[in-house]
Amino acid sequence: MEIYFLGTNAGVPTLQRNVSSVALRLLEERRSLWMFDCGEGTQHQVLRSPLRLGRLEKLFITHLHGDHLFGLPGLLSSRGYQGGTAPMTVYGPPGLKAFLDISLSVSQSRVPYKLEVIEHNGGLIFEDESFKVESALLEHRIDSYGYRVTEKDRPGSLNTERLKAYGLKPGPLYGVLKSGRNVTTDEGITIAAADVLSEPKRGRIITVLGDTRPCGNSIPLAREADLLVHEATFSHELAKMARDYHHSTTVQAAEIAKEAHARQLILTHFSSRYGSLDELIPLLEEARSIFPNTLLAEEFRLYPVERKTGN
Repeated sequence: MEIYFLGTNAGVPTLQRNVSSVALRLLEERRSLWMFDCGEGTQHQVLRSPLRLGRLEKLFITHLHGDHLFGLPGLLSSRGYQGGTAPMTVYGPPGLKAFLDISLSVSQSRVPYKLEVIEHNGGLIFEDESFKVESALLEHRIDSYGYRVTEKDRPGSLNTERLKAYGLKPGPLYGVLKSGRNVTTDEGITIAAADVLSEPKRGRIITVLGDTRPCGNSIPLAREADLLVHEATFSHELAKMARDYHHSTTVQAAEIAKEAHARQLILTHFSSRYGSLDELIPLLEEARSIFPNTLLAEEFRLYPVERKTGN
């Protein structure tokens, strides 16, 4: 499980950074790719990355401002040209479906795969046997949502040496034990799953917040997240401007991470006033003064989502 930033700038692209988009690679977990936001030029960024649109399974839009949305019609169309045939689902606020219907129909764009658009107002928006995704409204000039992705705990590993000692060979009973159920061999020996399974592998939590001022829903969305992606449009000295424009500062993002007991914070969505990476270092230092395990989002860089061990 890895996070990969395709765009980290706020509002408009610059020569250094593109507008918002972040990918979540789930190659080991489900052999797929999820994405959050799709600003203009995202598909160009994908071409320069190790990502493949054919693996794109789900795309979550935080809000309908253009720097988070305008790249979506082109990306959906290009996915078909690049071998994407599997079904895909796009999630986002009300109005998303109308935007896509008009964009794709007027341009006569062909989408040669099943495309489902799910509009939501927060809550549980997806769940299967491996993951669930929850969303909640944030505080921005238009409705903006944060997403909390929870990987469910996975069964521990089987102790094959101990199973051999029981005389049990690989087969269907291995799957029964893996699911946590006891089995009885043909010889009448009962094997308790707890005796041959290691501790379950704790699932990871990734939280991606859309544009927002500090607000009440940020904390539960980020609670004990292994990785929190939070906008930091402005430095602390521009806190009034951040509030006026319904955005957050570095310090505010760090305070959210600290209060939510997140494990790691990555800052993104930087104002164009900060041009080079060197100009962003003071923003990083501000955040680290409150929440030390903070990083700056850099485009075309992989950030592994580490699994917490122990309690």
